[in-house]
Amino acid sequence: MENNLNLSQTKKKFLVFFSFLFVLSFSEFVSAHCPLCTIGAGAAAFGAVSLGFSKIVVALLIGGFSMSMGLWFARIIKKKYFKFQDVLVILGVFLLTLIPLLPIFSELHGVGIYLFGEYGGIFYRTYTIDFSLLAGFFGGLLVFLSPKVSKKITSIRKGKKISFQGSIVTVSLLIIFGGIIQLIV
Repeated sequence: MENNLNLSQTKKKFLVFFSFLFVLSFSEFVSAHCPLCTIGAGAAAFGAVSLGFSKIVVALLIGGFSMSMGLWFARIIKKKYFKFQDVLVILGVFLLTLIPLLPIFSELHGVGIYLFGEYGGIFYRTYTIDFSLLAGFFGGLLVFLSPKVSKKITSIRKGKKISFQGSIVTVSLLIIFGGIIQLIV
């Protein structure tokens, strides 16, 4: 009896959550970097982990999620207290979201760099690079640049916009580059 009660409560929570997302998706206030996009990026990262995608792809999605959060928070603060406030808010939220999550999906690889000579020689060095960190920054860059891509699409279409164009462009860029990275890795 108690399991049925817990299952019923869980179903109610999911129903309320998805109802909220449904209502939010039809609001007129939706723009390129909004809570809906942020939730979408987080859901995409969770889905990628569940499906067994590379940690580097997950880092790309988390980087996009972090940048989306940063852009959203910077837009919420209407009053400007100091110069470059938006930049600091965006960077702060981005880094404070991405960096603490790195231990979960860190992907370290050694990269050998040599000028000339043979392996193990004096001019050969191996450096450890966290590809997840690089992918996270690249995902953030994609989300940051997606409004410019969206504007370019609008100008090509002579001022006509597709509904939710900013969101579509952002998610499409993350999926395309995530797919490319998944195939390479």
